[in-house]
Amino acid sequence: MMADIRFGEVEMNRVGCVGKQVNAKKEVILSIHNLQISFTQYERGLKQRTFQTVKGLDLEIGAGELAAVVGASGSGKSLLAHAVMGLLPYNASISGEMYYRKEKLTKERQESLRGNEIVLVPQSLAYLDPLMKIGKQIKKNSKDEKKTRKLKDIFARYHLKEEVEELYPFEVSGGMNRRILISTAMIENPKLVIADEPTPGLDLKTAKRVMGHFREMADMGAGVLLITHDLQLAIETADRILIFHDGRTIDEAAPGDFQAENTLKHPYTRALWRAMPKNGFACESNECE
Repeated sequence: MMADIRFGEVEMNRVGCVGKQVNAKKEVILSIHNLQISFTQYERGLKQRTFQTVKGLDLEIGAGELAAVVGASGSGKSLLAHAVMGLLPYNASISGEMYYRKEKLTKERQESLRGNEIVLVPQSLAYLDPLMKIGKQIKKNSKDEKKTRKLKDIFARYHLKEEVEELYPFEVSGGMNRRILISTAMIENPKLVIADEPTPGLDLKTAKRVMGHFREMADMGAGVLLITHDLQLAIETADRILIFHDGRTIDEAAPGDFQAENTLKHPYTRALWRAMPKNGFACESNECE
């Protein structure tokens, strides 16, 4: 399904599981049209092989909106995050259009916005420096008093004790390190937050708490792009859900559409619905792969 790319403002419908619907016109933070990503590798000496991972991805995110891109693990969803941040490896080729706040997202803009207006909450905890204390990492070694006060507010919001500032990442739990990664993103007042698979390895209670933090960011006005394979958590948290399959966005649905199979349009989306635990894992043959 191709997204209707409109710049300036986006009409959003948020339909929750209880049928509540909220309409609001918001500034478009990120627009992507027909994103394609391929990689070139060498085989047997100088022979090259090119393979395409992302074949046509479309999305649009407004301020104050949380949009989830849902797809199978290993399908290339994380490449979307790296493409927006300008962090693809040297052997990657990219085409399509990316706009941030109505202006083309060039390499120069990516470098200037990365880490302040556009932030990434990565999948791996390895992004945390094991040899630097947590407080210094979050503040990026800044001694600015405003950041110090803001860090205390962030810690209070995410239920982190002040003494965590003086600890190293290996001294705290995995769930706490997830909150530390989120704190690193929030210290800069971002306009766009990209969360790349933020819940793997977490128990359900902790995963829901982490997702709640991203919901809070959107409610505070940021555009949030959530990349996940967990459809149930996306349904509970997101405003819109985009289904990613075989390198393409093939469908878009509101959370309320997942109340029943017959309200979903695409066969693959319906297959994902049947494969959810509450629906009895009723996926037929290989349709959910």
